[in-house]
Amino acid sequence: MSHLLRGELIKTMTTRTVLGFAVGGVAFAVLNVLAVAVWSGDLDEVPEKQEALSALPILLLLWGLVGTAGEYRHRTAAPAALVSRRHRGAVLAARITAYALMGLLLGTLTTMVSLGLALPLLSDHPGPGLTSGDVRAVVAGNLVAFVLSAILGAALGALIRSPVLGVVVLLIVNFAVVPLLSGVWESGINLTPFGAAGVLSRMTHHTTLSVAEAGWVLAAWTAAVTLVAVVVERRRDLA
Repeated sequence: MSHLLRGELIKTMTTRTVLGFAVGGVAFAVLNVLAVAVWSGDLDEVPEKQEALSALPILLLLWGLVGTAGEYRHRTAAPAALVSRRHRGAVLAARITAYALMGLLLGTLTTMVSLGLALPLLSDHPGPGLTSGDVRAVVAGNLVAFVLSAILGAALGALIRSPVLGVVVLLIVNFAVVPLLSGVWESGINLTPFGAAGVLSRMTHHTTLSVAEAGWVLAAWTAAVTLVAVVVERRRDLA
């Protein structure tokens, strides 16, 4: 399994896709800090200040989906299984693990940018300041959300197998289905991967779902979709 993981890591790290999403993640982190800590006025509550440290972990769901689905678009998924002499489920498991590790790396980069820019700006706001425990909690939530989002995206990419279709479906769900659900059942949005990732990374606060519960919700979605993806992949032929 080690040679499979090493090969998938090399592919994941050397594509232009990962560079584009890394730049996009950093850009969003900067924009979020400015929007929350500078442009939104005074922040006098700890949850409001924690929001300034949030990143956009759900962005990695899109990255994992595009990257993994691209393997099928470019017809490299089957040859990878043939060369490795392992079944396609094992190759997909290695690929998903590689995305998880890269998700941790991208999450660390983005979170460090948020911390470096936001903490000095937040010191000028009234009310209680962020303690080291508050900061560590946001960092941990961000990193967990980044890793789980990358895994979930990679698993969805293996199921959908089309980057364009995957992006379209993801955008429709995020911008149409989720808001519709929010209008009908407001607390239900937190039970979606999008809502749970927002709570976990502190992008959303004052919800009925605790941070720990949001983590379990996102983990449950990730585990379920990943299991289905691996089972389906094992049953596909090598054509």
